[in-house]
Amino acid sequence: METSLFSALGISFLLVAMLTPILIWGLRSLKLTQPIRAELPQEHQAKRGTPLMAGIILLTGVATSTYFHPKPLVLFIGTTFVLFSLLGFMDDFKKAAFQDPSGISGKAKLLFQFAFTTILLVILLFQFNLSSEIILFEDYSINLPISVYLILMLLFIVGSANAINFTDGLDGLLINVAIPTFFFFFVISEKVEVQTFSLVMIGCLLGLFIYNIYPAKAFMGDTGSLAIGGSLAFLAVIEKVEILIPILFSVYLAEQLSVILQVWYYKKTKLRIFRMAPIHYHFSLKYGWSENKIVMVFGFISWLSAFVSWLLWKYIM
Repeated sequence: METSLFSALGISFLLVAMLTPILIWGLRSLKLTQPIRAELPQEHQAKRGTPLMAGIILLTGVATSTYFHPKPLVLFIGTTFVLFSLLGFMDDFKKAAFQDPSGISGKAKLLFQFAFTTILLVILLFQFNLSSEIILFEDYSINLPISVYLILMLLFIVGSANAINFTDGLDGLLINVAIPTFFFFFVISEKVEVQTFSLVMIGCLLGLFIYNIYPAKAFMGDTGSLAIGGSLAFLAVIEKVEILIPILFSVYLAEQLSVILQVWYYKKTKLRIFRMAPIHYHFSLKYGWSENKIVMVFGFISWLSAFVSWLLWKYIM
């Protein structure tokens, strides 16, 4: 089993590392490049013209995991990844094709997410017999009515997917932060399907990191970041570790919370808490941190969060 798992990691890494240059060439030829918001720092303006939606290459991970373990749960996790990726692709395509940084409307994106996430949750509950309990501690859990559980997990998954999407704002940032999270699920899971998918995604992200590290040759876009977010949120539900999310997803939640606080405070006072939100821009503008420094620090926090989450899972849950 271990040989098969690590073969899947190696193959996914090689596929992404070898195919991404071809994808970058194609995106550049079609002029599907990243438009830059005018309010972003000056160093970001130089990134105008960088190929967008390179996250589509991560779909090779779905194919690889399905090849190694063509089982229902792998197909389900792969489907979640594809659906979130498709929505991200629609957003990226509008941005790139029309050079419109706003993409499709936020309301439309949320509507699509709530729609297919509801269907996926119903499938999990009734086809995969997922229980509607929230595990708090070892031998202690709360059993919720299915309708209540469905609503809570729907809000959690959509919220988490968008929080993770916010993290994709600097070269290599989301990849550096997401790898520890996928590794956490690989370590704790007793399901070979979850282990396979998590390890394959690590391989894919490492392969893409070669081209996404500063200065990025391509951006994954929402095509990749929403898919990563949706799949990680579903893995948390499948593994019943929802209670650990404030720690495990600490970086993503900090990014999302900074945006919420910034908008709320500005509407209330016409002043800003942060120089710019999401919070990774604040460290750049206020403290002069380089992109590489922010990526390294946030990545370290993500590894620390994954380690603390593992300790809590092992000794308390």
